[in-house]
Amino acid sequence: MQERADFTAFAWIASHPWLYPLLESLHVVGIALLLGSLVVFELRVWGLGAALPVQPLARLALPLTLAGFGLAALTGLLMFASQAVEMLGNRVFVLKMTLLMVAGLNAAAFHSRGSLDRLDGVARAQTLASLGLWLAVIICGRWIAYY
Repeated sequence: MQERADFTAFAWIASHPWLYPLLESLHVVGIALLLGSLVVFELRVWGLGAALPVQPLARLALPLTLAGFGLAALTGLLMFASQAVEMLGNRVFVLKMTLLMVAGLNAAAFHSRGSLDRLDGVARAQTLASLGLWLAVIICGRWIAYY
């Protein structure tokens, strides 16, 4: 019961006239930074823009991706805290969090196997999985309100 009381301390966020919409807007900005930088990088892994060196492009894209993820995670956490009980009971939210975890594991596997240096079939499959997972996360995020 104590956990529920802790979460209700954030309930005012959901009913605030401009704070929740602001958090939603910043959440979308974070997603745009994350997905936009990933798509550009993943297209390079697939061979488009071959004139662009992979390593410098990765050094540019990765901080943008991480900044976008950080902004989306922070705003998402605040929105979650304002309605935690409802969100935990929402199957689409749970699916979104599961897909988010799998996307993170995929990114960790990509970097830990040195895919940036290989740019092989496995790297291309990982980037395809990445794009699919992030799109599924976004779709689930939109569907949360309707489920």
